[in-house]
Amino acid sequence: MMSLLNVFFRHSLLQNKSCEMKAFKLQESDCICVSGSCSSEVRIGHSLNTEEKEFIARREQTVQESLKTLGIPCQDKVPKIALLGSGGGERAMLGLLGSLDGFKETGLLDCVLYLSGVSGSTWCMASLYQDSDWSTKLDSVREKIIQRLKGPAVSWSETFSKLKKYYHEKDLFSLTDVWAVLIVTSFVKEIDERTISEKQGHNEKDPFPIFTVIDKECKQLKKEDPWVEITPYEAGYSLTGAFVDVSRFGSQFEKGSKIKDQPEVDMLYLQSLCGSALADEQNIWEAIKDFFKNLFQRKEENLVEVWNEIPSSSIDDAGQILMDLVEMNLLTLKGKDTSDLDKTIRTKLLELSGGKTQLIFPVEKPDKSETKLYMKQFTLDVCDNMGVTVSFWPFDMCYAICKCVVQWIWGRKYNCLYNMKDGRLPSILVESEKRDYEDAGLLLNSPYMSVLRQERDIDLIISLDFSDGDPFMTVKDIAKICKRQNIPFPEVIVPSGDIIMPKDFYVFEGYTKAPTVIHIPLFNTVNCGDKVEEWRKKYTTFQLSYRAELIDPLLEVAGKNITNNKEKLLEEIRKIMKR
Repeated sequence: MMSLLNVFFRHSLLQNKSCEMKAFKLQESDCICVSGSCSSEVRIGHSLNTEEKEFIARREQTVQESLKTLGIPCQDKVPKIALLGSGGGERAMLGLLGSLDGFKETGLLDCVLYLSGVSGSTWCMASLYQDSDWSTKLDSVREKIIQRLKGPAVSWSETFSKLKKYYHEKDLFSLTDVWAVLIVTSFVKEIDERTISEKQGHNEKDPFPIFTVIDKECKQLKKEDPWVEITPYEAGYSLTGAFVDVSRFGSQFEKGSKIKDQPEVDMLYLQSLCGSALADEQNIWEAIKDFFKNLFQRKEENLVEVWNEIPSSSIDDAGQILMDLVEMNLLTLKGKDTSDLDKTIRTKLLELSGGKTQLIFPVEKPDKSETKLYMKQFTLDVCDNMGVTVSFWPFDMCYAICKCVVQWIWGRKYNCLYNMKDGRLPSILVESEKRDYEDAGLLLNSPYMSVLRQERDIDLIISLDFSDGDPFMTVKDIAKICKRQNIPFPEVIVPSGDIIMPKDFYVFEGYTKAPTVIHIPLFNTVNCGDKVEEWRKKYTTFQLSYRAELIDPLLEVAGKNITNNKEKLLEEIRKIMKR
């Protein structure tokens, strides 16, 4: 049999249309900036932007007043406190909501300067920041969120319309769009089309929000700065110090100047960008299978644009080929035989084209070691061939979805640093026109790096850990990372046995110039007694959205972690003031 690697290489050269890039041409209204003719729209430097500085100055007054009410007067310097929400799917979303309720009850919420999240915690943050000054009315905001989570799912028509909009409104399409519409909506029970830049000036009485993701290539190569933060004002690389206006994150840039607008990411997409660590190939293909099934069962409704122009038999055949292709991918992942589906798809494809096209990829059954590679190239080949014969909506989107899965393309955006000539930027960040971003929990399941930026000068980090497994993994991992990168961070020593049966409050301190770190595991011996493992099994990460009866108990145990430790939290703030 012809080497699959050789075929893969040869055939990849024929891929003239990638799954994420749709053809476009510049319109007369597009701004083209040639080097030297426009000033850079990218901010390079280790400093906070003006808007954040002004926000923090105002927020510090609130912190000062709150601490005074709690019996901790501070005249010269207000302690800078950052609250971190880890990943953990819906468990993290509800865990953060319950914890914030505890902060509100104890009067400590107004002491928090920054609220930073990763993965599931960002789902909670997105819901909270829908409301202006949510922290002043948390009871009603929380109730609104809970009722939504207990309510009905997003309808099929809304799902289909939203995915259609994502596909058509921008140049780059990826699994992040698919995950947002098919999976994230099943957890958060809404499609939030607002943007984070709309939050500017509307949350003056709330902590400053930071959403975090990572650069996929930097993570894989273990080079430079993978940490990316997104705030109401800017998006960019936390440690490198390279930022762009958040409304332009994803627009096309070259040499520091925007050359083509792209729509600003909305909050649904942002939640998907931040919260996709749950994804694996099998659950993605299963979700796509359900989507395709609904799509083609409702063909008169969904294909109305072409229903009177294309023979019904062609639509039926094309739909069946796609359904068979999805099933073939699922069987491959399960290690089952796919030869019958292989033959069926080839036959139907030949019939659909009237005998004019056939698959380039070989018919021979691949070796077991090459099955996945074969399936990847077979999928690309089928989609490209179908794209010649059946190229109309929504089949073009269906091909793009299948291609993105087998190439595992997530969070693809234009690179705002592309081709910039600035010695302060690492070469890896300027060489490619596009970058791929993904859930930061795949590298570190808590957003420490966003608040360890030297210019934010944080005194106290309160780490809320909603992770599955070892409840100390995040704080131990960040300590190792900081040691390698010479970032001040306290030594982390966890008592033996606490990994399985953790307490509800840990303090790591003592390192010169390092912030104090308070670490609070969600399930612990104080709020769960000797049933910690039972709670962990009850609220797993990889499960469907929680049933209504599971929501309130989780909110309660998360809130207890704060109310039970009010005096300990105040004591650590007092120690910081003395220091």
